[in-house]
Amino acid sequence: MIDKLLSYIAPHHCYSCANIGSILCDNCKFYILEEPYEQCIQCDVPSQYGVCKSCQQKLPYSNAWIVGERKSVLENIIHDYKFRRNVAAVQASADLLEKRLPYLPDNTTIIPVPTITRHIRIRGYDHTSILANQVAKKRSLKYINSLKRNHNLVQVGSDAKTRHQQAKTAFFITEKLDTTRPYLLIDDVITTGATIKYAAQSLRDAGAQEIWIAALAR
Repeated sequence: MIDKLLSYIAPHHCYSCANIGSILCDNCKFYILEEPYEQCIQCDVPSQYGVCKSCQQKLPYSNAWIVGERKSVLENIIHDYKFRRNVAAVQASADLLEKRLPYLPDNTTIIPVPTITRHIRIRGYDHTSILANQVAKKRSLKYINSLKRNHNLVQVGSDAKTRHQQAKTAFFITEKLDTTRPYLLIDDVITTGATIKYAAQSLRDAGAQEIWIAALAR
């Protein structure tokens, strides 16, 4: 109710074209989605599935869908929903991610990569959980929040080797997963791929057979 009232008093301007009405207008959403990120998130070779055939043999997930590179408008939207509690930016992020996804089976389960406790305390919310939940609602899919963190080491500023070492022991699942369901693991940004790799491995260790990845930016 408050957000709706504020939209009349101080209407949003599109981050891209500055038109009044929304944080990201339909035309600008189209332009972002028209050129999606289509490279292997592990080795960066071109791949429309986000994972090349070579890396598929070494990773616990088989497909990855990324909206785009973390720059320009997309970077501003991510920043505002993570650090400024901008509700409109959350909705725009969820809308972009949902539209980037292909058809998903009705029994697909969506799971967020958990935010570290320190960041939740600072921000007052788990931004990835909110994003994943919004996408699940848009697709009418099951949402569970069973992936948890063993520790709260901050990876920002760490090199790739350190990130992989930290991520190896970062996650655990609180329940056994259904082997017949595909699982879509959602994060906001993928950097080295370490977090998403070991988060997905935790799902596989808990029984998941088909695991996919989705994120806003690379």
